[in-house]
Amino acid sequence: MLAKAYSATPRGIGALFVTVEVDRIRAQTPSVTVVGLPDTAVREARDRIFSAIRHLGRRSEPANVVINLAPADERKEGATLDLPMAAAFLAAAGHLPVDRLLNRLLLGELSLEGRLQPVRGVLPIALAARDHGIPEIVLPAANAPEAGVVSGIDVVAAATLGQVVEYLRSGTRFEPGAQGRGGERQPLPPVQPDLADLIGQEQARRALEVAAAGGHHLLLMGPPGSGKSMLARRLPGILPPLTAEEAIETTCVYSVSTRVPRPSGLLEWRPFRAPHHTVSLAALVGGGATPQPGEVSLAHNGVLFLDELTEFRRDALEGLRQPLEERVVTVSRARSSLSFPAGFQLVAAANPCPCGHLGDDRRDCLCTPHAVHRYRSRLSGPLLDRIDLQVQVPAVPWRVLADDRRGEPSRAVAERVWEARLRQAARLAGGACRCNGDMGPDAIRRWARPDEDGRRLLEQASRALGLSARAWHRILRVARSIADLAAAESVSAAHVAEAIAYRSLDREAGGARGV
Repeated sequence: MLAKAYSATPRGIGALFVTVEVDRIRAQTPSVTVVGLPDTAVREARDRIFSAIRHLGRRSEPANVVINLAPADERKEGATLDLPMAAAFLAAAGHLPVDRLLNRLLLGELSLEGRLQPVRGVLPIALAARDHGIPEIVLPAANAPEAGVVSGIDVVAAATLGQVVEYLRSGTRFEPGAQGRGGERQPLPPVQPDLADLIGQEQARRALEVAAAGGHHLLLMGPPGSGKSMLARRLPGILPPLTAEEAIETTCVYSVSTRVPRPSGLLEWRPFRAPHHTVSLAALVGGGATPQPGEVSLAHNGVLFLDELTEFRRDALEGLRQPLEERVVTVSRARSSLSFPAGFQLVAAANPCPCGHLGDDRRDCLCTPHAVHRYRSRLSGPLLDRIDLQVQVPAVPWRVLADDRRGEPSRAVAERVWEARLRQAARLAGGACRCNGDMGPDAIRRWARPDEDGRRLLEQASRALGLSARAWHRILRVARSIADLAAAESVSAAHVAEAIAYRSLDREAGGARGV
């Protein structure tokens, strides 16, 4: 007897729909064959599902069983298909009505005793199922909160294979499901570190506010102990909260990744990722034999902090160039290519020289000019061109440190950032841009065109500094954010001048251009 069940497996941050066909023919010598390009985890499912079925007490006559996973030319990975394979086998053996497997998606990994284990990629699968008009999804109880945030699809949760069988036979539910609850969020993380803890560094604090207001990339360069890491770790505390759309996008990445804990409901806060400088290219950008999202994707809609930037591997840093520009990473393999979102905000910190004390009034630098040049040449010109704000962070004098006065708190800065983002949202509504840092050439010409004095100032700076066309556009984006913080309708020369000042490390840090 032939029976069919329907399921899906994660494919990037999307889904591959799979039809599970089970054909059962009586035979003296039983056998089980799984076809349709299964990976090891899928091939091993036959042992899990038959052990789980035995624990149900279901007995069947010996038979040859063929399990086909369609489409046959797409590789199937993971344990998501355990439940539909078991259900289709039970239907083929006469223990379930065949028509009860129609118009619903089944997902779940089975333990040997028949318990349903949570799986990865449930949120993108639920979104794809809803978009394809599938009315119902049956899955492990532990995955119900994640799927339940998707409106327009009925989520049936179960703890065991036996509960799924009972539901398919009689419609009895054992766990509270979810139907279009949409918007369930995970609890907020602990309180973010406050900018009030940072003493001095007024220019760097201002640059951090501008970066937050427009979603711009930021490089902080200064001696050890000057406050670079403190500044970077306080950026999430002044960013606006995730929108519903951003929360779904970010949760989809975390749902398919094996490098982070499986989410329960939508992520509430913007991610902050800070990989060590020994990170590999594949771990930073994404990849692997089975492509996984890298740190740039796990930081989607959040912050990627690279401390000790010059210590990162050259290939890893150069791998950032495409996602910094295109906000997406494409991982290509022989059989297919997958794309992962990478709309992160980069914040990087670096010392000015190998000993770290170049320009430090407290200690003498021991590095030769050649050593400084070689050290800074680790940051290529094309990479620096993609970083909007490049700021010197000098050491804080001890007299300032001894002052009991605290700096401006994050809450006050966050309010100004929020107001600037609201102005951008109103201006950019209906387009592909979410903030000034996303603006393309057309949007820049329309919304960030400076006045006549500002244009002349930018032309002079371009000739004096040898700015590239990309740097020119990034200066205008930053100037637009400065104008938004000032509630100005147009970009003036003062806004352009401040934006140019934030490019002070452009070629100095790159070294190769000799400035």
